[in-house]
Amino acid sequence: MPTLGNPKGTIEILKKYNFNFQKRFGQNFLIDSNILAKIVESAEVTKEDFVLEIGPGIGTMTQYLAESAREVVAVEIDKSLIPILGDTLSSYDNVTVINEDILKVDIERLVQEKNQGKPIKVVANLPYYITTPIIMGLFESHVPLKSITIMVQKEVADRMQVGPGTKDYGALSLAVQYYARPEVIAYVSPACFIPKPNVGSAVIRLDRYEKPPVETEDEAFLFAVIKAAFNQRRKTLANGLANARELGITRQQAEEALLQMELSPSIRGEALTLREFADLSNILYRKIK
Repeated sequence: MPTLGNPKGTIEILKKYNFNFQKRFGQNFLIDSNILAKIVESAEVTKEDFVLEIGPGIGTMTQYLAESAREVVAVEIDKSLIPILGDTLSSYDNVTVINEDILKVDIERLVQEKNQGKPIKVVANLPYYITTPIIMGLFESHVPLKSITIMVQKEVADRMQVGPGTKDYGALSLAVQYYARPEVIAYVSPACFIPKPNVGSAVIRLDRYEKPPVETEDEAFLFAVIKAAFNQRRKTLANGLANARELGITRQQAEEALLQMELSPSIRGEALTLREFADLSNILYRKIK
C-alpha cells in the first residue's frame, strides 16, 4: 500500500492511475505529514469515534483517520478517484467510501446506522468554492455533530472567527458562531499541496454548541435579519432591513427597535454582536407577528 502524505508517494499514485486534476472540483492534495498529523490530533479522533470525511481525494488524510478512529466514512464526488481510494485504503477494514455529492448524502441516516445517533466528528479538506454551503448544510440540518475540523482558505477561516467592527465580519461569522466555537489550529502554506493553490489555507476546528449561546424566537428569522444586514454593507442597518422585502419590516419599525435597544438608528450591521442581532430579531419578530 502506498504511503501518502509526502510528495513522492502522492506523485507515484497519481502517475500510476494517470490522474488528471479536475478544476471544477477544486482539487489540492496535502503532501505534508506534520499538517496531517496535526489535523487528526486537533480533531481529537479516538478509537471510540465514527468520523465522516468529506473529500478524501486520494485517501491521504483517510489513512491517518483510519489509524485513529473506530470507523471512517469518506464521501468523494469525483468518480475517477474511486479506484485510487480502493488501492490506497485496501488494508483498512474500517473505511467505507461513498461516491456522492456530500450535499445530497443523508447524513442523519448515516449517523443512526453507524453511530447509533450519537454525535459524530467531521474532518475535511474542502474545495474553497463550496466551503460555506457544506458547513452551513451540516449545521442547519441539525445532524448530531461533535465538531468539524476542516482545511479552508485562510480568508474564510478568518471570517469564521472574527468579531464586530472588522472588515471580515459578516453573515458567515455570525452563522458559524451561533452554532459553534471556532478556533484556528494552523495556517498552511500553498507549498504543502499538489498542485499549489493560489492562496494560503488554514485548519479550523468548529466545536458544536449543545445549545446556541443566544436565545431566539425564530432561528430562520434571525438569519434572515443577519443576511439583510450584510446584503448592503454600506447602508444603515435600518435601511438594509427595510429593503429586504421578505422580512416585511419598515424602516420606522427597524429604527424603533434599535432605539429600544439603545442603539443609534443610523448604526450599520457590522457593529452588532451576535447577542444584539438576536435581541433585535426577537423585537422585530414580535412586532410583525
